[in-house]
Amino acid sequence: MMWSYILKLVILLPLVCGLMVGCLYLWRRLEQRMPGNAGDRLLSVRETMMVAPGLKLAVLEFDGKRLLVSVARGGVTLIDKAGQ
Repeated sequence: MMWSYILKLVILLPLVCGLMVGCLYLWRRLEQRMPGNAGDRLLSVRETMMVAPGLKLAVLEFDGKRLLVSVARGGVTLIDKAGQ
């Protein structure tokens, strides 16, 4: 009976530790792609506002310039540019 417990412990403990290390590794890799993390991206979404169902305005920042775009089901349309 005691040998059965020790055998399970020897097999399952490294398995559980390996799963923990694997999950932490994946979390660190996927954390860089999460929306709140800008990182070293050239394009960032500064603000969005819902105007109507299916129509949204967004302010994008790219290369020091701000772009106002309209996002609808049919596509994206540039409305205005503002350089800084």
